[in-house]
Amino acid sequence: MFYSRAKKVIGKMKLLYAPKFKDSFCQFPEKIKRKFYQKASYLLRDIRHPSLHTKKYDKAKGIWQARVNRDIRFYFLIKEDSYILLDIKHHPK
Repeated sequence: MFYSRAKKVIGKMKLLYAPKFKDSFCQFPEKIKRKFYQKASYLLRDIRHPSLHTKKYDKAKGIWQARVNRDIRFYFLIKEDSYILLDIKHHPK
């Protein structure tokens, strides 16, 4: 699977975007995209930032989940010095 590098790196962690994430992300309005970039910045600074509500989503696969807002979540893996963003979607209620 091909991951593209992020433009933004804070500290030692960086963001990599999976193709599925990119496809899903482009479907969201600009307001949500801006909110995501804010949350991604928090993630790069501190995975435990309170507004992210970060948690393990699938322990067997090592997938994590974090909030963009009450209705939208993004999913990622942690590999060495990178967060690999897998998908972003509406949270089922």
